[in-house]
Amino acid sequence: MGIKQLYHVIAEEAPDAIKTGEIKNHFGRKVAIVRCVWTCSLFPARTSTDSNSSMSIYSFLIAVRSDGQQLMSDTGETTSHLMGMFYRTLRMVDNGIKPLYVFDGAPPKLKSGELAKRFARKHEASEQHEEAKETGTAEEVEKFSRRTVRVTREHNEECRKLLKLMGIPYIIAPTEAEAQCAVLARAGKVYAAASEDMDTLCFNTPILLRHLTFSEQRKEPIQEIHLDKALEGLGMDRTQFIDMCILLGCDYVDPIPKIGPNTALKLIREHGSLEKVVEFIENDPKKRYTLPEDWPYKDARELFIRPDVRSAEDPECDFKWEAPDVEGLVKFLVNDKGFNEDRVRSAAQKLQKNVKTAQQSRLEGFFKAVPKTEAEKKDLKRKHDEKIAESKKKKKDEVKTKKESKAKTHISR
Repeated sequence: MGIKQLYHVIAEEAPDAIKTGEIKNHFGRKVAIVRCVWTCSLFPARTSTDSNSSMSIYSFLIAVRSDGQQLMSDTGETTSHLMGMFYRTLRMVDNGIKPLYVFDGAPPKLKSGELAKRFARKHEASEQHEEAKETGTAEEVEKFSRRTVRVTREHNEECRKLLKLMGIPYIIAPTEAEAQCAVLARAGKVYAAASEDMDTLCFNTPILLRHLTFSEQRKEPIQEIHLDKALEGLGMDRTQFIDMCILLGCDYVDPIPKIGPNTALKLIREHGSLEKVVEFIENDPKKRYTLPEDWPYKDARELFIRPDVRSAEDPECDFKWEAPDVEGLVKFLVNDKGFNEDRVRSAAQKLQKNVKTAQQSRLEGFFKAVPKTEAEKKDLKRKHDEKIAESKKKKKDEVKTKKESKAKTHISR
């Protein structure tokens, strides 16, 4: 699910934090791709999170279809997940990007409630799908069919087998893939984390790339979101940013009714922390908001600040790109899964050319960053403080104007 409305909050309050551009702008960069598929003890099989993560197996199963149905091999096996993984990875490699896939491990306990809700929604969708097949329109059947899609253990294992044959590295995170991507990005092992889920920023990833793994037909510009500039524009430190995100709505705790993005931003700016926000809500004489009965926001914050991850120096994080196993790809995709042999061999040639050979270094690699002087640092801090003070004054003036307007209206009546 990610964080509700976080992109729009950053776009409005910290527009300098967001850059848009083409996929070719990321030539030569190593990028950690979030793969979002959970093993959950609540359910007998590996199930999807219904996440918006563009490279999740679930998204391929619902997006890569023909006549409303998942793609199948001659033996009746689903191949949509392999088709999506294969060709979208090729698109990145063709554009000079070196992808590293990071798979989710076991979900944190706090996430089990969210997974249970999603499982219940799938069960309900299955019943609606069966009913639609008898009485509904073709559009209704298709809609509920997409909602009933489930990712199996075999889908997951086949995707990892495909990556190995392609020579593309992957690692499995202890828990949240987004958190592991953030570790790799902070250590400089990759340029950025790629995901559609904005909660990737909560795990302290310096740069988030969105739309990187969309199909070429969608023609969506790549969004590049910088966390440091987002914090600067919002006038928050990292903990306050996480607290705001929890208020906006995350996978770990239920949202507070009637608190939308504007209210969440206002509450954190006025009170400074979730502890103070909770205190305000509990003592508010107007009783405008009601906290959920079980709302472990401190645990949620802890999962964002100190997630279970491997250090960047861990041997598991020592990854490399290799030449593809061309004959292995042909056997797996063509002989076993019914792919077109000419297309597979042509794609393998591209992999050999782009992955095996050294890629052109990016222009910025030729320059050494010069540390800022103390005077420059002080000047930046002064500008930052002035921006925050100006923002607070603007908010106060708006509140004052509204009160004066209400008073005039009352007197005129």
